Amino acid sequence: MVDGASSGPDGLDGLDELASLAGKWLGLSAAVPGPRHTAVVVADRFDRMTWRDTYEQSAALRELAEELEARHDHATDLLTDVFLAAYKAGPRLREPAEMDPSRLADHQVVTALVESPGFTELRRETAGDPYAAAMAVLAQAAALRGLLERTREAREQAGRAGQGQQDAEEAASAVAEALRQAAEEAGRDDTVPAPAADAVRQAVETAEAAEAAARQAAQDAARALGAAAGGVRAGARSAAAQAAEAVRQESALLRAWGVGPDELERMPFDRRARLAERLRTGRLAQWAELIGRFRQMARGERARKVANTTGELVGVTLGDDLSRVIPSELAGLGVPELRAVFAVRYAAGELMLYDSQGEQATGQGAIIACVDTSHSMYEAGPGGITREAWAKGCALALLDQAREAGRDFVGILFSAPGRLQVFRFPAGRSAGTDRVLDFAETFLGGGTSYQTPLSAAGELLEEEFGDTARMRGDIVMITDDDCGVTQEWMRGWNDAKRRLGFRVFGVVVGAPRVGEAGSVLEALCDNLRSVEDLTDVHAAADLFRVI
Repeated sequence: MVDGASSGPDGLDGLDELASLAGKWLGLSAAVPGPRHTAVVVADRFDRMTWRDTYEQSAALRELAEELEARHDHATDLLTDVFLAAYKAGPRLREPAEMDPSRLADHQVVTALVESPGFTELRRETAGDPYAAAMAVLAQAAALRGLLERTREAREQAGRAGQGQQDAEEAASAVAEALRQAAEEAGRDDTVPAPAADAVRQAVETAEAAEAAARQAAQDAARALGAAAGGVRAGARSAAAQAAEAVRQESALLRAWGVGPDELERMPFDRRARLAERLRTGRLAQWAELIGRFRQMARGERARKVANTTGELVGVTLGDDLSRVIPSELAGLGVPELRAVFAVRYAAGELMLYDSQGEQATGQGAIIACVDTSHSMYEAGPGGITREAWAKGCALALLDQAREAGRDFVGILFSAPGRLQVFRFPAGRSAGTDRVLDFAETFLGGGTSYQTPLSAAGELLEEEFGDTARMRGDIVMITDDDCGVTQEWMRGWNDAKRRLGFRVFGVVVGAPRVGEAGSVLEALCDNLRSVEDLTDVHAAADLFRVI
């Protein structure tokens, strides 16, 4: 019984008196509740469609959602908000008052994430990129598990507060319904029969109790959220930093392997995921940074060749013009034993000469990289970098060089006699990331033979000349070993060089004694250099200025 309530003509059985008693609840029942959202991040239908499509394409996202939903109600809603916060360039969050009470903990987590410095950095990589945003969610999986556990009590309290609020609203509606029934039963003098009046009073008592319970539940939820706030902020900062680092590393990995943004945009989600996994776990994954530096260095060296004036020196070519002989060739005249070699090369028109703007381009035919993959190339040098990694990085930069110049590129991997694998990348066609990775990751093992790869390179240049009449290709021999060739083969090799006009550049990696005066490699190459510090990508910088 409500305080002060009684029945009878002079009590509260009059309709006006009952209406006054129920007035507060009538207002509540008539009020239209404000919007109660379950999503923290404001999103349009296109954003929601992007999330649904990404979720359907990503088995990892679905597995994470299933795992979290088994322990926490509405966990998928939190994953959705984290995704959208990363995907949208400037995510806007709803006010707490707009949220369904059961999602106030989500609001706390997402707010902490968005306000953390790491999340701002993260969005530089993920904004507008559904795949990267999904990877950000997955990178935060461990932190999100922790945040859900940390806010478990707050979620439970908020859930009770939400239920209490709903009970209070239903109780207010019950008061309105009881009063309506009383009005229907009221007599001409507006007196209400005792049962109907008691029903109104009972409904008011229930509404007051429900309101008190809802108020207490809301206070408990607020305290639980407040208690969790510090931990949530710390966890969110850690989660955002981890995600930013993971996404940054993957983006750097893709860039290092030459996968551009345009290619990524066209790539289906599952293929991009497989590619990223292959890059992370492949044989040369740990050398991605080295490969990226190689390609960046080569771009810089190519830029130095642009916009030269007529007559400006831009590279090195072969010929017999003594006025343009490079200093290293002239140095040979100071050594009696090398004067005969100089004379032979002069007669054959094979002296290394400075090339200048306005003359024929330094290279016309294919660029061919012959990469030694014998057992010794697996050895590591300074910084733990293997000879193979340095050689493959150089070869991939040469691939970029060829594509920039509109020239064919061929990668020849070799080891023992008869053991080689040829990868052809014609100009004007997509190299294909998978094909590039196949080239980079293949390792044959075994011994070393020069004749096998160089014969294959010569045949390819001969074929190119027959098909297109292009001459003046460039062969780059990257090895760490020296081995013999037959005199007959050498005669055929020199004849092919004269006929096709190609150049041979030699790079010795990690083996300073290979390529010394009188070695087979020195006799084979027009230009030879040795690289002992495998952390130094600039040791081969001049290659990208003269090829």
